This record gives sequence, C-alpha cells and structure tokens, in this order.
Amino acid sequence: MPANLPAPSPAALAHSARLCEVIRRDIVTQGGWIPFSRFMELALYAPGLGYYTAGARKFGAAGDFITAPELSPLFGRTLARQLIEVMQASTPHILELGAGSGKLALDILGELEKRDALPESYSILEVSADLRQRQQALLQERLPHLDGRIHWLDALPETLSGAVIGNEVLDALPVHLLHWLPSPAGRGAGGEGALPKNPLTLTLSQRERGQEIVERGVSLDGERFIWRDRSQVSDAPLAIAQNIKVPDDYLSEVSPAARGLISSICERMSQGALLFIDYGFGAREYYHPQRNRGTLMCHYRHHAHDDPFYLLGLQDITAHVDFTAVAEAAIDRGAHFLGYTSQAHFLFNNGVMDFLKEVSPDDLEAYLPLSAQLQKLTSPAEMGELFKVIALGKGMEQPLAGFLRGDLSRLL
Repeated sequence: MPANLPAPSPAALAHSARLCEVIRRDIVTQGGWIPFSRFMELALYAPGLGYYTAGARKFGAAGDFITAPELSPLFGRTLARQLIEVMQASTPHILELGAGSGKLALDILGELEKRDALPESYSILEVSADLRQRQQALLQERLPHLDGRIHWLDALPETLSGAVIGNEVLDALPVHLLHWLPSPAGRGAGGEGALPKNPLTLTLSQRERGQEIVERGVSLDGERFIWRDRSQVSDAPLAIAQNIKVPDDYLSEVSPAARGLISSICERMSQGALLFIDYGFGAREYYHPQRNRGTLMCHYRHHAHDDPFYLLGLQDITAHVDFTAVAEAAIDRGAHFLGYTSQAHFLFNNGVMDFLKEVSPDDLEAYLPLSAQLQKLTSPAEMGELFKVIALGKGMEQPLAGFLRGDLSRLL
C-alpha cells in the first residue's frame, strides 16, 4: 500500500469495499483471471461505483488532480481561438469528449460568444451520469441563454463535422499490460538467450531468436488482488505488441481502446479536425528501453503513485498516451496529420499572451494569479512540455495556427 497518502473517510472505504467485491466476483466468473484492461474498466467505470461514475469530487483543489481547464480560464479561451479556425474551415459544430466538470466547455463557449463565433451546436459525449449532471448544472447556471446550443450524447453520432476535442481523455481509457519475455527456449541461466546484463545492449542475434509476449492481468489470493501473467494474449493487443521492438523483460501498455476511439471518430467525420491534449510521447520515446516498467500511474488527493489496487473507486488510474498510435489510427481511416506540438507551443501560437495583456500589471490582485496560471500551463517544469497536442483532420489540410511553431512531428 502506498505510504504517506491521506486517509479516506469510513464512508469512502465502504464505497471502495463494494467496488472491490464487484471486481472479485468478475474475476471468479471469468475463471480466476481478468486482463488489466478489464480491471481498469471496472475500477473507473463500473456503474455507480467506478471512479468516474460515482459522486466523489475528482477535479480541482478538493479532488485528486487538477486539469488545465480547472487551473485557468486561459486554457479554454486560447483553445477557442483554434476552434474558430477549424469551424471556419469546416462546419460550426463542436463535440467535446469527456467534459469533466464542464469548465472547459464553459470557457470555450464564453470566449466564442465574445468573438461572435458561437457554434450552431456544442455536443458533449459523457459516459458518467454524475459528471453529466455536474456539467449541466454548471452550464445552466453560467450560460443559461446558450441552453439550446448545448447537447449531451450517449454515443458518437453516425456523422460528424467540425471540431472534436478531448482534453485528458485518452489517458483514462483502459489499457492492456503486456510483458515481453525472452523466448521460452532461451531462458536458461547464463545460456544462449539469457537476459543481457544491460538491456540497452540488446543485439540483433538476440532479437532474431524471438520473444514471448504475455499479458499481465489480475487474479485473487484470498480476497487480495495480485498480478498474474498469462500466455494467451487476445488478438487486438497482441497485434499491436508484435510491431513494438523492446528489450526482454519489458513491461508496458498498449491501448486498443484509444485506437478504436480515434478510428470510430475518423470513420464518421466528413470534414473537420480532431484535437487531443494529453500527457504522453511518440512511440520511440514511449517504448524507450529505459522505460521498461511502463507508464501506469494513479492519482489520489494530489498524490501520484503506481499501485492500482489501492482504494479502488477513490483514485484515478491512467497511462500515458502513445501519440504515434493515435496518428496511425486516424491516418488508417483516411484522416490527415495536421500537427503535433507541446501544450506550451500550442498556447503561445494561439495567442495566450494576449489574454494576459488584457490585465494591467498594476492590478496585482488580478495580474499575479493569472501570470502564475500561465506559468503552470506553459513551463517545462509544469504542464508545458509533458502535455502534447495532436491535430488530425479530414477535408482541411491547411496549417493550423497552434502548430506553426514548435513542430514535434519528428518524435512520432
């Protein structure tokens, strides 16, 4: 159990215990083992009990983590500038995936209204009934006159056009955990095929002997959740893993769910652009030899740790995004690559500094907090470099302002 984390209340512990029992029953029903993707799905989305479907506060200072929209209105207002460009080149419609508290939609719509550039429709696809209620309450309170333009969806529409945005959505999709092992024939201690002392010096001859790929899942030891590897890997993650070159004894994630979401959006889109903002890397950095334990992280009361079995239903479970896989999934469905850059470059390219200039530096009470927010959004030591923005589109190949400087496509 992770140390030095805030203690949950008795009610929160009881809630977690109920979710644990649901997952235990699922493991027993499935023969004593489930893939981690199923475990993550239940932990985050089990009806009424999962992290995103229950009623606990998740975003902001009182929650478990702070997203860019919760941190500052600068994020949504700047993103709105890019959305204007997309809508002008396609159609005046916006679809937001996983809208969190609704703060991003609030800031975007507020800025678009100021610029006389409101979309004909702003749709929100939200799988959490609790979050949907919070979004509806916030937008009804703050923007009641736009009620006719805002719609909630239960699934992707059959046809799409305009702008599709997802901020910290892909990292919350269930991932499969895979373990690359040396081939069974070459696991003798010290013999041919033994693990190299330094995995960075993996030779071609060792690669040619092949690797075994197993899937890491969850089993039970009494009532306790434990890791267990299984050699039978389902088709979708196995197909992805077979094209990834890593050293032996390498554990990492693949996300058929992220690829599937991108593919579904692109199949439905006639004209427009997808904009995804998240933390992650291109494939070469994602599967770097030194990142041999993967990227899986958990967040509880603004503490990060790596134990997904801890306080189920009360903590977030995420994995970094493989942006190369995102781009490939879109291109395979006829989309075009429009840009990839850091969050800092995206915000600066779209004129985030203009909003700071609206406030006089002499007004310290207003200026200093805004300046501090900008620092967190753009500093390499904060969110500026870890978070990336990728744009993919159909029927619009012109450069987007957010990607004119700071191109990182070489890293995909």
